Amino acid sequence: MNQLAMSEKAQPLLDAVIAHIRDNVDPITEEFHKLGEGRADRWSHAPGQLELLETAKEKARESGLWNFFLPDSETGEGLSNLDYAYIAAELGKNPLASETMNCSAPDTGNMEVLERIGTAEQKEKWLKPLLAGEIRSAYAMSEPNVASSDAKNISTSAVLENGEWVINGEKFYISGAGDPRCKIMITMVKTSPDAETFKQQSQILVPINTPGVEILGPMHVFGHDDA
Repeated sequence: MNQLAMSEKAQPLLDAVIAHIRDNVDPITEEFHKLGEGRADRWSHAPGQLELLETAKEKARESGLWNFFLPDSETGEGLSNLDYAYIAAELGKNPLASETMNCSAPDTGNMEVLERIGTAEQKEKWLKPLLAGEIRSAYAMSEPNVASSDAKNISTSAVLENGEWVINGEKFYISGAGDPRCKIMITMVKTSPDAETFKQQSQILVPINTPGVEILGPMHVFGHDDA
C-alpha cells in the first residue's frame, strides 16, 4: 500500500509555512484587497498593495520559506511531490500565500521548464529573476475557436525566417499576461505542421515586450475576471 503521509523531514517546513501565513499573510489580506477596490485597470496595483506584498515576501525569504516546488532539485527545497502537496494545500487557503513564498502558478511550472531544459543564457535572463520573485511570467497555450487544452489542436504558427521565429496567432485565457510584472511567456506554437501529430508543436520564449505582442485585456469567467 502506498505511503501518503508527509515525511518527518518536511514537517517542520510545513509548520513554518502555516505560521508564516497566520502571522504575515492573513493580517494583510483584507487591507490588500480593500486598497485595490475601484481600480480602473484590473492589472494595476493601487498605492500600498505591492508594499504589503513585498514585505510579506521578504519575511518569507528571511525565514527560508521560498521556492518549494521543483522536486528533487538543487534550485528549490528539493521536496518530493507528496511533501509539496501538503504545503500547497496550505498555500491554497489564502489567495496571497503562494506569491509571498514565490510558489504561484504559472511561474512555478515555467520555472521548472527553464530549470530542466533552459540554456545557460535563458536561465540567467529569465529563471534567475523568476526564482528571486522579481518578475512574473505567463504560459500561452489556449486559443479561441479550438479545444486547445489539447495541444495538438493549436493553430498559432511559428516560421523561421532569417534566423528569427515569426509567430502568428491569438491566445486567450492566458493567466497573468496582463500583469505589468509579467516579462516572459512560454508560448506553445506549431512549427512542423507536416510532421507526425504529436511532433508538430514547439514552445518558444516570447518576451512580453516583443514587437507585435498585444495584450487585449483580461478574460471573464462566470462574471469574474480571469487571473
